[in-house]
Amino acid sequence: MSGPETALYGFAALLALIFLRVPIGAAMALTGFCGTWIVLGSPAAMLGQLKSLSYDSFASYSLSIVPLFLLMGQFATRSGLSAALFAAASDWLGHRRGGVAMAAIGACAGFGAVSGSSLATASTMGQVALPEMRKRGYSPALATGTLAAGGTLGILIPPSVILVIYAILTQQNVVKMFLAALIPGLVATLGYMGVIAIYVRVWPDAAGAGMRLPLHTRLRSLRAVWPVAAIFVLVIGGIVADWNWFRPGVQALFTPTEGAAVGAVATGLYALATGRLTRAALSGALLATASGTAMVFFILLGAQIFGAFVAYTQAPQALSAWVAGLGLPPMAVLLALLLFYLVLGCVMDSLSMILLTIPVFFPLIQSLDFGLSPEAVAVWFGILALMVVEIGLITPPVGMNLFVINGMSRDIDVTKTYAGVFPFVLSDILRVGLIVALPGMALWLPGL
Repeated sequence: MSGPETALYGFAALLALIFLRVPIGAAMALTGFCGTWIVLGSPAAMLGQLKSLSYDSFASYSLSIVPLFLLMGQFATRSGLSAALFAAASDWLGHRRGGVAMAAIGACAGFGAVSGSSLATASTMGQVALPEMRKRGYSPALATGTLAAGGTLGILIPPSVILVIYAILTQQNVVKMFLAALIPGLVATLGYMGVIAIYVRVWPDAAGAGMRLPLHTRLRSLRAVWPVAAIFVLVIGGIVADWNWFRPGVQALFTPTEGAAVGAVATGLYALATGRLTRAALSGALLATASGTAMVFFILLGAQIFGAFVAYTQAPQALSAWVAGLGLPPMAVLLALLLFYLVLGCVMDSLSMILLTIPVFFPLIQSLDFGLSPEAVAVWFGILALMVVEIGLITPPVGMNLFVINGMSRDIDVTKTYAGVFPFVLSDILRVGLIVALPGMALWLPGL
């Protein structure tokens, strides 16, 4: 059996283990270990590699950004920022038909700027916005579909844990990845609001409109959300802005890791100032951060073992050669990969998809000529991969955001949530097509 054939069987075995509900990290580690044994004919090489692989993976300075951003999200969740964001957005948009749903989307985008996690954004905003939408007579489909889709903004609006992992895997600049995600993130937010506007025109009974508040009341509501803007500007501005005018010779105030630490401290201090960071809340935040970090690192270790197996089979090189032999246009190959991501997203979570596929797909993408520099292609493909992975979070049967939101409203049939999220999926696909056709939307800010 050739190496590429062995890799193909390895992928099939991995998917079978996932369907059998084996944890994804364990499934990748087991498949990678057994596959390496078959390729090399002995387990000794893999056992020898394990001695250093786990340490080399977890001792990386770059990975320290992951628990820091997770901790920042935990502090943001416990500080009441989500409720303040939703209240402010609702005051400004609630008088429109479907305005509360639009406010939920805006609040999700704002919370994503201090969270970096899709599931955290969906669950936190769901607790705040879902009861309000149901109280105002929103249809179950629109209410749950809006919040499931809005949660995906948590990994698209920087800072994003998934973007950090992608940057580490492909050895790209985290700062440029954050910058590249800004415009697509804003387009996604406006696109979701547009979907809601169209939805309530087609089905007027799906949502109502509230009373328009005086301007001074709306302006007063903004006072409660200044911490979000301040933390976002502090962290992202400190990482990406050119501060040479302020401190000669200093391009940025923080490295990404330092920025994550500053953001975690700032969010923690705000939570402490509000009186919500009790001893129990602090303990819960630290435990949740430790649990989330352990999950990410365990999946990362499994991906490293599986990646070593794939590398031994020479499958990436064989795939690149095979695609080159087909003579397909680079854009056709890219669209095929994005379609594969859409299908894979129906059965796998976002982090696992990135860790599993990037070691195979990234060399293939880099070997194609899109008329862009290798670095630009890497950044552009990273944003596209992130967006199609984001779609996987809201597509059945595994869409994690769907289950998070539906778990908060068990009286709503999950099929209604599927129906409600479908227009948002169409919006996502349209946005992916837009970024494919206009790479400058993702590359303009990094190019500056």
